[in-house]
Amino acid sequence: MTRTVDSPTGTHLAGAFTALITPFSNDTIDEPALRSLVDFQISAGIHGLVPCGTTGETATMTADEQDRVIAIMVDQTAGRVPIVAGTGTNSTRATIARTRRA
Repeated sequence: MTRTVDSPTGTHLAGAFTALITPFSNDTIDEPALRSLVDFQISAGIHGLVPCGTTGETATMTADEQDRVIAIMVDQTAGRVPIVAGTGTNSTRATIARTRRA
């Protein structure tokens, strides 16, 4: 059964969304690898992507790194699938700030 949700922006969300890992190399975001993962997921038929979701590394990333991951994924998807940016933290203020940035 597929659950359908309409987002606050009016985007129709349905199907499977991958909380995509963030690849790193030498302590920095591996942008080519991230872009490749995005393309692989889309070519495999995923319905949407979640950058900075619940894959584990997000809690150890800086706000700038999270912003960069979201920007890379928005650029790479080029509107082919919806993106739901993961912005949750253990701090309400930080979560609100990250959500506004996203």
